Amino acid sequence: MRKVGFFRSIHLKFVLVYLLLIILAMQIIGVYFVGQLEKQLVKNFKDSLNERVDLLAYNIEQEMEKVRDDKTPKLEQDIKLILEDFVSEDLSSEVRVIDNKSRVIGTSDPSNQKIVGKRTTEIRIKRTLLVGTYWEKMFIDPKSKHRVHVSTTPILSKNEIKGAIYLIASMENVYSDIKKINNILISGTMITLTVTALLGIFLAQTITRPISAMRKHAQEMAKGNFSSKVKVYGFDEIGQLAVTFNTLTKKLQEAQATTEGERRKLLSVLTHMTDGVISTDRKGRVILINEPASKMLNVSRETVMGKSIVSLLGLEEQLTFDQLVSERDSVTLDFSTKNKPFIIKVNFSIIQKETGFINGLIAVLYDVTEQEKIDMERKEFVANVSHELRTPLTTMRSYLEALAEGAWRNEEIAPQFLNVTQTETERMIRLVNDLLQLSKLDSKDYRLSKDWIDFNEYFNKIIDRFEMTKEQNVVFERHLSTESIYVDIDPDKITQVLDNIISNAMKYSPEGGKIRFYLKEQTDKIQVSITDEGVGIPEENLANIFERFYRVDKARTRQLGGTGLGLAIAKEMIEAHDGEIWAESEEGVGTKIFFTLPLENAQEDDWS
Repeated sequence: MRKVGFFRSIHLKFVLVYLLLIILAMQIIGVYFVGQLEKQLVKNFKDSLNERVDLLAYNIEQEMEKVRDDKTPKLEQDIKLILEDFVSEDLSSEVRVIDNKSRVIGTSDPSNQKIVGKRTTEIRIKRTLLVGTYWEKMFIDPKSKHRVHVSTTPILSKNEIKGAIYLIASMENVYSDIKKINNILISGTMITLTVTALLGIFLAQTITRPISAMRKHAQEMAKGNFSSKVKVYGFDEIGQLAVTFNTLTKKLQEAQATTEGERRKLLSVLTHMTDGVISTDRKGRVILINEPASKMLNVSRETVMGKSIVSLLGLEEQLTFDQLVSERDSVTLDFSTKNKPFIIKVNFSIIQKETGFINGLIAVLYDVTEQEKIDMERKEFVANVSHELRTPLTTMRSYLEALAEGAWRNEEIAPQFLNVTQTETERMIRLVNDLLQLSKLDSKDYRLSKDWIDFNEYFNKIIDRFEMTKEQNVVFERHLSTESIYVDIDPDKITQVLDNIISNAMKYSPEGGKIRFYLKEQTDKIQVSITDEGVGIPEENLANIFERFYRVDKARTRQLGGTGLGLAIAKEMIEAHDGEIWAESEEGVGTKIFFTLPLENAQEDDWS
């Protein structure tokens, strides 16, 4: 092995690290000191300035309260004198006084007197005049590149806003002082570095000599010679390191004995590392857990190390560790909550030595939530469709059998039976059409034929249609806007949404009940709501009414001819328009369905 050069030696590195640590410490101290000093100086500057501004506001308020006549100087003249006194003792660049009508009635800048009497356009001043709040901020002047403190202070009299003071104060003197202090710190740092560099060189020599000796012995050990011993120069940390070298031979021999077993364990882990992985010792205690498994089980590595895998997986009541070792089938764990389903499938594999001794267990975790959810939804959908089709088909078969057995000869019964058969047929057609509609929405195999329409006029026409064709005694009450509101929508799709909602409202409204229609324009959307006075929906069922085939009162819904898909279709169509739909209800009072549609301001401006 080549001799270590000076520029690669630990001697130089030690000195460099020593100096870098000193520099880092000085920088941290300097940054903290200067930062705190800057905060304090700026705070003192602002506090002093605010006290003077408060006094100025009081003096100006007194002048504003004076009763003036022809012999009394004008308000602007008195304020000018006050501002001259203020600026003569202050570092302010400019002070302006504005009355409660946003009119500038005084400025301390002699070259800017032309703004006196004019209305200010500053947003912050107007906000202060409006709500009476104090505002301040520090800016960099683009012309002078100096830091300036800008603030607006309300002038209050008996809780009434009389005006505001707009102040622009230079902070350059504060930062000039800070710069001088920085220079002093830099000089002190340079002196400190010089002294510490000399001390570092001396200290490095006392440390690197025994380390060089240990390096030579380490080279011998790398060649396989474990018989030599390292000379111990002292009993400090380096001496302890030398003792460690002397025990290294024994440790290496022991490490070789365990390497093969650890290699097999690692190979087994890598073989199954397709998802979450947990490894245990022969007693079932966790010795390894990867990141995916930690996230699945919502635990940290530090807290589960040494913990029983049976306890970690929550299987204490079902299986023991010995049963897990012999387990050949996968185990399904359900960690679902009320708001979020989460299902994990776990496969187990044993870690076994060549002698057959079982040294531990590997558990591989798979997230099967989505597969389980899809399978459950498929089964539920097939069951619902089968049920919905079986009911009308059973009814039709019964009536057709009766007709086939001779009921068609009865002039009173036959038309009724045929009418029921026709009604059930139409109901099945509606169900199939709704299913086809949902299928298209799910597959995204459709396009919205959007157009800009006046939603107020469009909504009124739909309500008019229902009002003209309604059969029951229901009162329509409109609360719509009187102005045109243009939105970019697919009229056919939104018509279907409104038809479904209004039809439901009419079905469940009692005789003489009211259906109210609302249209509100908000900042970036419109909100439509339709209210009925029906029986209402229980609170526990309200969150499910937009699900497919969901019915609160199944018997009554089927009696009224519903398929249970109307609100599900409405939800899909509203979300396709980037809107939202929801419901509010109270049992015995009625139900209110809301939905929103985006309102694009740019397009509205074009229309207007």
